[in-house]
Amino acid sequence: MSSTPHTPPRSSWAQRLMTPVARAAGRLLNNGRNDGPPDLDELWRDFNRKLSGMFGGKSGGPSGPNGSGGSPDMKGAGIGVGLIAGVVALGWLASGFFIVQEGQQGVITSFGKYQKTVEAGFQWRAPYPFQAHEIQPVSQLRQVEVGRSSVVAATGLRDSSMLTQDENIVDIRFSVQFTIRDLKDFLFENRDPEQAVLLAAESAVREIVGKSTMDSVLYEQRDAIAADLVKSIQAQLDRLKAGIQVKSVNVQSVQPPEQVQAAFDDVQKANANREQLKNDAQAYANDKIPGARGDAAKLREQAEGYKASVIARAEGDAERFKSVLAEYQKAPQVTRDRIYIDTMQQIYSNVSKVMVDSRTGSNLLYLPLDKLIQQGSSGTVTVSPPQPTTLPEPTTLPSSNDLRSRDNQRSRDGR
Repeated sequence: MSSTPHTPPRSSWAQRLMTPVARAAGRLLNNGRNDGPPDLDELWRDFNRKLSGMFGGKSGGPSGPNGSGGSPDMKGAGIGVGLIAGVVALGWLASGFFIVQEGQQGVITSFGKYQKTVEAGFQWRAPYPFQAHEIQPVSQLRQVEVGRSSVVAATGLRDSSMLTQDENIVDIRFSVQFTIRDLKDFLFENRDPEQAVLLAAESAVREIVGKSTMDSVLYEQRDAIAADLVKSIQAQLDRLKAGIQVKSVNVQSVQPPEQVQAAFDDVQKANANREQLKNDAQAYANDKIPGARGDAAKLREQAEGYKASVIARAEGDAERFKSVLAEYQKAPQVTRDRIYIDTMQQIYSNVSKVMVDSRTGSNLLYLPLDKLIQQGSSGTVTVSPPQPTTLPEPTTLPSSNDLRSRDNQRSRDGR
């Protein structure tokens, strides 16, 4: 009955490796004394013995005459090989882990064929060669410049020059900003997605400029062209399934060819001066028109007030004349005299002359100086020179007999 050689347990291989080190440390720290440096050759031989014992050699027996170990230990060799294979297998499986950062997406392919799209986070795939992955920043804003400054030899114009509807040439340059909308389409539907964006942008701008006049491209519809470009480029990329979302189009320069640049600059300056004059005129109108409207409203209000006052005064005079008529029908002469006296009083109250009765033989002349001074503050006062015979009486009105005789004389003359 054959006996099986004793095999140390798996957990003891680390102890066997550390035994020479512990032995050297014991010699260094023997009762706190240092007996000498460690034997490096012995350490190396012990390490080799332990290592060979793990992979088929016996570590416990004495060495042979040639210094070789004992017969190989097949079970220990199998354990060592299995341990190494396990470590390699774990490393191979661990190579399938990958991290997708925030704002990125990853695509996993199986033997080059699309498998799935993963979002941000800690992800795993089958290791190479079964599966592979590719990570792209989907939220990053990418940009493509359209319009190069290189000159075409056949025409002598720049590559960014194009023809308008009115058969003029305009040089336009712009940039397209976009993001990845679908990572699968972005990676697998087109060979070069950025080149697809460039070609779509050039096609779109030539189509839009070819349907517009030069003045509209240079001045009038410059902002509208950018919006039309976004729609046209997006439509072409959707047909190509490029997986791209166009965010904006920034028109950098739109100018005529260099040969006529000076003339177009003069036209642009004239247009700018025209707009400035229009703005100045509009500002002047905005300043004057409200004031004129206010003055017109004020005059209308004054006219309405004057109209109302005149009408009210006329109606009052008519009522007064009606009342005077009723009194006149009762006593015509008395009413006539009263009207005459009131009229003369109103007339003479607004003049600065003094009437003096000269029928009396007195040389004493009485002047109402207080009233003359009071009236002199508002106008010129004129006093009639006195006659040789004057009566010193102030402002005497004609008597009633004289008034009647005068009225009788007036009525006779009227007949």
